[in-house]
Amino acid sequence: MDIQAEVKKQITGALAGTQFPIASPEALLAAFPNGADTTCECGDVKLRAGDAGGVLKESDFPFESAEAVADAIVSRAL
Repeated sequence: MDIQAEVKKQITGALAGTQFPIASPEALLAAFPNGADTTCECGDVKLRAGDAGGVLKESDFPFESAEAVADAIVSRAL
């Protein structure tokens, strides 16, 4: 599995059971198990949920699924 696929899998796993849609960055951070400190790692790549704010845009919200969150973060951060 490549790095992007593994990080996407970790993000969707971390958001399993989350109620969607998520309408704000604050609500998204709150949905992660450890909030902003939730970390996805694969090889040399380490991505914190708190760093997602640097790659997400206001126009991304609301998110309708964990997959949409993972796609947006991974496509811009990796």
